[in-house]
Amino acid sequence: MNSRTSQLEADQTIDLRLDNPDDGSGSATQDSAAREPSQPAARRRKMTLTTRVSAVLTFALFAVAILAPIVAPYEPDIGDRSQRLLPLFSGSHVLGTDGQGRDILSRIIWGARPSLLAGVVPVLVAALVGTALGLVAGRGSRRVHSVIMRVLDVFYAFPAVLLAIAIAAALGSGISNAIVALSFILIPPVARVAEAEVSRVRSTDFMEAAAVSGAGWWSISIRHVLPNVAPAIVVYCTALVGLSIVYAAGLGFLGLGIAPPTAEWGLMVNDLRQYTFSQPGIAVVPAVVITIASLLFNLLGDGLRDWLDIRSEAQ
Repeated sequence: MNSRTSQLEADQTIDLRLDNPDDGSGSATQDSAAREPSQPAARRRKMTLTTRVSAVLTFALFAVAILAPIVAPYEPDIGDRSQRLLPLFSGSHVLGTDGQGRDILSRIIWGARPSLLAGVVPVLVAALVGTALGLVAGRGSRRVHSVIMRVLDVFYAFPAVLLAIAIAAALGSGISNAIVALSFILIPPVARVAEAEVSRVRSTDFMEAAAVSGAGWWSISIRHVLPNVAPAIVVYCTALVGLSIVYAAGLGFLGLGIAPPTAEWGLMVNDLRQYTFSQPGIAVVPAVVITIASLLFNLLGDGLRDWLDIRSEAQ
């Protein structure tokens, strides 16, 4: 009787194992399946052709600016009065010459240096200062958060362009003063983006686990918060470079940027605008270059946003 009961219990155990295979191999398979990325995520991580092209062209733009002494066919500040106001595709002067007979292509290439410098450096400064302010506001007390955000709201009360012009006019003309003015107006938007991302990350489970484990404020901020908010800030700042280039060109156009005869895109627009009706082809060249450079950084920022999947992570 006992042997029959044991046999029945063994048969039932085997049946239960066949119906519910919860052994070690089954859990390992489920764990590995859970760890595998989903197919849509893999598709989102694929960089688009537009992003690749914009990244290559942006790299080429920086390369041309760095290699300006080698790439430029003529000296940017030396002209020939007998060759002044040549139209586009005039022999060796592909983009024509200006009113002083200076080669426009050479001035565009040399002008990329101060134009990109005034576009990138203010964004880097704004990224550092704005991220720090957003981190303190997002992880600080309610009073600290209120003080920082209200101060930023004061700067939002003034148009960014007018504020940059006022600061640059007060400091005086020059590339360094233009960089200071642009850095000042770009800090508030970066700080707002950083604060929003920090507030989103602050309510996640891993943040609570890090706090329970006894990690300090700085340790949590550097090891857990910054790596999670950095992608959104990088994407935003990449697109912000294009806007900074346009602002810098505007300051140069008004005479608040780099001083002539040094080549700079905004200053070139001001120099050639008097020939808009007599030589419209050469007059629009600097403006077209500014537009293309700004568009490249905007396309690169949009591509990085989709590649890093910022929207779905925020949701």
